[in-house]
Amino acid sequence: MRVDDVPRIAGAMLFVPTPHTDERGFFCRTFDMDIMRAVGVDGASFTQDSVSRSSRGVVRGLHLRSGDGETKLVRCSYGAIFDVIVDLRPWSPTYGNWESFELGGDAQVSLYIPAGCAHGFQALTEPADVSYRIDRPHNPMEDVTIAYDDPDLAISWPLPVTTMSQRDRQALPLSAVGQPL
Repeated sequence: MRVDDVPRIAGAMLFVPTPHTDERGFFCRTFDMDIMRAVGVDGASFTQDSVSRSSRGVVRGLHLRSGDGETKLVRCSYGAIFDVIVDLRPWSPTYGNWESFELGGDAQVSLYIPAGCAHGFQALTEPADVSYRIDRPHNPMEDVTIAYDDPDLAISWPLPVTTMSQRDRQALPLSAVGQPL
């Protein structure tokens, strides 16, 4: 497994597995505690695994947690997504930057998202399954949602938006949310 830093988001990393392919398909390791430790991530801190399935065009996010924040390890396990992270840590050298990635089931790349970064994605395929590994139990009182179409962020989503949750549709721009952390 190779680990690539994300230059525009301090502390974010891509974990790129090495698939072993044959006539049956492929096998690859998507999580390796020793590799996590080698790059300074406490893999044992993850306490919850979740999965979402989305139809093509669905946007989920931009989500983050207030308080201590929430670290995530995100992977598109089936299909493909346009994945976005936004650095909202005021002390970070990359504060205010956003970066996007196309994550897909064929490559099984995992994106490490540090606490204090907002996260969202758009499903590019029908369907797209996304697996999350999260470092804290969910507390709905700490949920923060930022408008996916915030003009100050100017994220160029690749497809027309087909469906969103009510929470995501009603989200405010970052300037109206204030400092979420």
